[in-house]
Amino acid sequence: MPVSDYQLVEAWKQVLKLSNLEAGQSVTILTSSATHPQTLSAAMIATQSLGAVVNRLDLPPVNAEKALSRDPLAYLGTTPLTGNRPAIAALKESDLVLDLMTLLFSPEQHEILKSGTKILLAVEPPEILVRTVPTEADRARVKAAAARIGAAKEMSVVSEAGTDLRCPLGQFPVISEYGFVDEPGRWDHWPSGFALTFPDEGGANGRIVIDVGDILLPQKSYTTSRIALTVENGYATRIEGGVDAALLRDYMASFNDPEGYAISHIGWGLQPRCHWSALSLYDREQTIGMDARAFEGNFLFSLGPNNEAGGSRTTACHIDIPLRNCTVRLDGEDMVRNGKVLDGGVK
Repeated sequence: MPVSDYQLVEAWKQVLKLSNLEAGQSVTILTSSATHPQTLSAAMIATQSLGAVVNRLDLPPVNAEKALSRDPLAYLGTTPLTGNRPAIAALKESDLVLDLMTLLFSPEQHEILKSGTKILLAVEPPEILVRTVPTEADRARVKAAAARIGAAKEMSVVSEAGTDLRCPLGQFPVISEYGFVDEPGRWDHWPSGFALTFPDEGGANGRIVIDVGDILLPQKSYTTSRIALTVENGYATRIEGGVDAALLRDYMASFNDPEGYAISHIGWGLQPRCHWSALSLYDREQTIGMDARAFEGNFLFSLGPNNEAGGSRTTACHIDIPLRNCTVRLDGEDMVRNGKVLDGGVK
């Protein structure tokens, strides 16, 4: 359903208050040609109403000649900030950046965050933003799950479809995404609601079966046939199955980068206001699929870079794959059982 301007402004105010925005602080709203106009106008009104000094930085799109999709996460190469020192300087001088453009997996973003600037990404349609306004309870659940991951030495995942994956942990930090930025130098994404980490480099081994009805992103499609990934020493070495597998192989091959096949982040969804079915109700260009990434009880894994967690692996190819009906264990203890989050998970 359409969202009123009042609803969206109020949603922004709640997120900004959770992000500890104070009167007199500087906010830069980062935009591009794909920025939703209602989201932008509501963000401008909300930030000004809270007494912030507000700027807008609009940058031209990039990577169109390289990407196979219009999705902003379909090619993680250069960004509009690459080599753009004046823009980077402006963002580093801001207390808060509202990213309505999609700046991800880039050295420029890391540089800005290291300066103490907070960055909040918000690019989903207004009605999704309003439905998934974050809360303090979201933060508590995600932080509790992150603490469980941080104390574990291994994450293992099994499913009736045939998944049997083991990932040693400890080399990389745990990341909590709960939808607002309440600490200096923090990045988050509205909407979200999941805890994740990265397997030790070269350590993931086993088999991942993407079952019928699971989701590929940025393809933003539900699979209609099973895809089996053989995982050896941290990389998907075989992708087997029918047409869905062939499409995935062809897409990944277009990057001509073996690092795109590495197992990237792993974790599970904790957001009850996100839904597996939501993606079926949208045109592919309307959403980046955050419902799919965050719905409660999924096992979310990805292929591609680990530089967001401080690793050295960068690649333009990044694929997020949320699976249903999996059992996720930490050191042998069930956190998620057959797609249902347990108390340890944290329910």
